[in-house]
Amino acid sequence: MLGSPSIPPSARPVRSAQKGQHTKAVVVDAALNLATQVGLEGLSIGAVAELAQMSKSGVFAHLGSREELQISVVYEYHHRFEQEVFYPALKQPRGLPRLRAMITNWMKRTTVEIDSGCIFISGATEFADRPGPVRDALVKSVNLWHAAVHTAIAQAKQEGHLRADVCERQIAFDLHGMILALHYEARFLRIPGSIERARASFENIIARSAAPGTLTAPAARSRKRATPKTTV
Repeated sequence: MLGSPSIPPSARPVRSAQKGQHTKAVVVDAALNLATQVGLEGLSIGAVAELAQMSKSGVFAHLGSREELQISVVYEYHHRFEQEVFYPALKQPRGLPRLRAMITNWMKRTTVEIDSGCIFISGATEFADRPGPVRDALVKSVNLWHAAVHTAIAQAKQEGHLRADVCERQIAFDLHGMILALHYEARFLRIPGSIERARASFENIIARSAAPGTLTAPAARSRKRATPKTTV
């Protein structure tokens, strides 16, 4: 009977580090799942340990403290947000197509979170008046996303899709307000048709700021329907 091959001493620290990273990832994933239900303030080492099927000391060894656990959750949420919302939108051309993709992906994620919750939104409520590392991590993450939206709007102006005189900050503010309204109606009030109203709101915001001659999505569809077919 063959035994397991021995691990060279030089490889042991690497495998140990990989195992440690995997274990930490499991802990953070469990903490994120819990935080979407109870908020960052609802996290505790004991609750996360139970969810991850680990000991409290094991969780503590990988995260160090409840605060570090909360910060790790914020950054993991931000990472997943980027993967689902931001990076796929970069495949679209600069300007309005990319901005539309970013907001569409954002709306999709918001609707998926109806049965859970948005860490950025719930965290803003929990830590608005509580300075410290957790609030700093939240603010940093949200500001990075807002900066990406501002950049997409600026590029839409550069590409001639939006008027040169429109206020980028105002458009970003209106888009953020639209997402907050969608989250409130869909998650809290459970009002049907919220996503359709959000899409219409987005198109209205863009139509108000569109450069002359630029077709927004509804206008393009209307033009397409109005164009008669050519028979050969």
